[in-house]
Amino acid sequence: QVQFVESGGGLVQPGGSLRLSCAASGFTFSRYDLSWYRQAPGKERELVATITSGGRTSYVDPVKDRFTNSRDNAKNTLYLQMNSLKPEDTAVYYCNFAAAPRRSWGQGTQVTVSS
Repeated sequence: QVQFVESGGGLVQPGGSLRLSCAASGFTFSRYDLSWYRQAPGKERELVATITSGGRTSYVDPVKDRFTNSRDNAKNTLYLQMNSLKPEDTAVYYCNFAAAPRRSWGQGTQVTVSS
């Protein structure tokens, strides 16, 4: 069974940093393009960043110069390094397949950026 378990969220001040982790299981991790998504209060879930099986990354404009997506295939783990955090980044962050996200989403990890 495919499973994604997100962790690493927390409360940080504006300008601070966090590193999120996503432990995956139930599939051949190295073969798939994976993405981070987030859902802020009162908003729909949105794509944040993607990393292909070959290591190519892409980001939405609001996080382009601040977030870095990476993966460790040996550990079946996806990472999102978030720097220069802003209050607008406050959301629940999820990981999932890039091309065809699972219909049932995981628990996610809460990121709160506030003074």
